Amino acid sequence: MGRHIKRGEGWRIGWDDGAEIYRGLIGGDRWSIELTDAEFKDFCRLIQELDAAVHQISSELMDSEKISCETESEYIWLEADGYPGAYELHVMIQTGRRTEGEWLPSAVPNLIAACRSVQYGSSSHFEGHVENHSRTD
Repeated sequence: MGRHIKRGEGWRIGWDDGAEIYRGLIGGDRWSIELTDAEFKDFCRLIQELDAAVHQISSELMDSEKISCETESEYIWLEADGYPGAYELHVMIQTGRRTEGEWLPSAVPNLIAACRSVQYGSSSHFEGHVENHSRTD
């Protein structure tokens, strides 16, 4: 069992096969939130849906117009705010922990790409380069 983490400037996302409840992780440089399986899967699905909506709406905007768009599930609420090619992303966990965080526009494209690389099965993992951290209990 191990932890798999992808990270870049201003973002990180990870999965811990050995965790009992909070197997997923999302975060920035100075914060993180652990997520349940359902929360993590919803986050990865919703971030991609939100990005697609932003790009679809962008064709109707003038270059100087900003956008604010949100989506949610019973577990996760996401908001994009800014320009279609450079928006901040705000997340709130809507379950008992009621936590939140945000990413700067420079971090969002790579975070979305990392979410797209998540593969689900009996355990989640990432395609491509990841940091593998052995875990001993």
